Amino acid sequence: MTEPMRLRAQASGGKATVRVLMAHEMETGQRKDAAGAVIPAWHIQQVSVRHNGQVVMTAHWGPAISKNPFLQFVVKGAKAGDRIAITWVDNRGATRTDETAVI
Repeated sequence: MTEPMRLRAQASGGKATVRVLMAHEMETGQRKDAAGAVIPAWHIQQVSVRHNGQVVMTAHWGPAISKNPFLQFVVKGAKAGDRIAITWVDNRGATRTDETAVI
């Protein structure tokens, strides 16, 4: 099981700023280990965001995203008490979903 994402969503003026720190190794598949063998690719491929159950954003990522990626975005129409859920899926089929309330 992967570590939980660190989420924060703060409302201000009819929108919420959401900040997410995802724990993931994000291997590109181009590095080699000490023995010279290629380390297999392992990276997040898709990130989706739901606001009160409705999808508001989907992103498709590749191997160029850094280890433990940080994502920040704004959700229009969000207010205190609303729920923001973030789900990622990696190229090995692992998935993680975490949710927070807008404050």
